[in-house]
Amino acid sequence: MARIEKRVRELASEPEMREAIELVLERAEDGEIRWVDVREDLSSGQWGRLIERGVLEDGEAGFALADREAIEAGLESPDDGSDLTAGSDVELPDSDGASWSIYDKGAAVVTLLFFVGYSYGPVRNVVGNGIDVIFGPLQDVLPLYAVIMIIATLTGLYSTLLRANLMDMDRMSAYQERMKDIQERRKEAKERGDDEAMQAIQEEQMEAMGDQLGMFKEQFRPMVWIMVLTIPAFLWMYWGIGFRGAEGVWTDLQPVVLPIAGQVGWTENILVMPTWIIWYFLCSMAFTQIIQKGLNMSMSPST
Repeated sequence: MARIEKRVRELASEPEMREAIELVLERAEDGEIRWVDVREDLSSGQWGRLIERGVLEDGEAGFALADREAIEAGLESPDDGSDLTAGSDVELPDSDGASWSIYDKGAAVVTLLFFVGYSYGPVRNVVGNGIDVIFGPLQDVLPLYAVIMIIATLTGLYSTLLRANLMDMDRMSAYQERMKDIQERRKEAKERGDDEAMQAIQEEQMEAMGDQLGMFKEQFRPMVWIMVLTIPAFLWMYWGIGFRGAEGVWTDLQPVVLPIAGQVGWTENILVMPTWIIWYFLCSMAFTQIIQKGLNMSMSPST
């Protein structure tokens, strides 16, 4: 818990906060303490700063010491402000782990080829006829809105599973934690008026721009695989509905009734998008949230 030790050193540079930390350490039973235990001796401002800086965190009966050993170590070595010029103490994963495999790059190439189908008829026909073997029987027995709901559910399921398995949340958390650490030290240096530390932190911030590229690679990797499976389904609907001059092999489509918009045709625009795309996105967002909740999966890195 190097971060806790550093934060305690910074707080302990203020005599009143040093006394507050020592009091909390003294009265914490089994590592936990409540406001009622110290309110006679601490101000609400001191208590709030201990929580804000992460020295205290949520516990079972009140607040718990984040790390007693780190807090005690921070008190033993007072902060003189010199560590603001030091680099971030957040350990980053090996950058080689974020590199794409040959399969990832192959999926990216296939995705680009599928994109050609939106403007090139022969590719669209090949993909449309191929996917029609899978979804065609559904289209024969179900209305289009139900077929799109099924497709949205399937794409929501595999996109959730792909993101959970291909995105390294620990790596994402490390990137975000480092940027947060730099911002905090920059703010503290500015408050102290330490120009030397400000310059050093600005240089570190420029070097950390590579972290943004790493985060982008982590986020985009599962998207490539998701598009490999999603774009063919889109091309099939594009091909079957006859959007923007496409073949339009489905000739007996009935209008759909949507909230507010009322009865609309599948190729009619609602705001700036056609009905079938809006219906797919609405279904996809709803079912993806349900799937994530049902599988208890979080798509956001924890910091």
